[in-house]
Amino acid sequence: MPAWTDLLRDIPDFPKPGILFKDITPVLADAEAFAGAIAAMAEPWRGVALDAVVGIEARGFILGAALARELDVGFVPVRKPGKLPGHTLSLEYGLEYGRDRLEIHADAMPAGARVIVIDDVLATGGTLKAGVQLVEQQGAVVVGTGVLVELGFLHARDAWEHVAPLHAAAVY
Repeated sequence: MPAWTDLLRDIPDFPKPGILFKDITPVLADAEAFAGAIAAMAEPWRGVALDAVVGIEARGFILGAALARELDVGFVPVRKPGKLPGHTLSLEYGLEYGRDRLEIHADAMPAGARVIVIDDVLATGGTLKAGVQLVEQQGAVVVGTGVLVELGFLHARDAWEHVAPLHAAAVY
């Protein structure tokens, strides 16, 4: 595993009892680790024709914006309900511990735009899949998806490849 993974920490029973949360904030707080993590996330997309990186609230914003800068493309946020001004598209989805909803500006990108969708952790895949579906509703092309950490023991990847190519910088 890359050195930056040593800074990841587990937070038990967050956000609900029985959930083991993978906390990436120590990686973000260390300049060298953060740079290494972003470089690892960028590697499979270097040389790929992209128009934007789509980042999912909230940690996906941090990673996605840094990744967009690294790849020299634009950044598009996907947010929780009521956070974006203007007309939005919305999608409700399932989590391993309940239900949630995401929104994107209806005019965030033109039809045919080539994007990657980024989040922090792939657990069951519900959040990332919802992000992909919102992008596709706009007629954009999801070239691939990426996460900093994949929780491999939850087997989300088993049902993922038909959605879009997936790259995880680290797998646990």
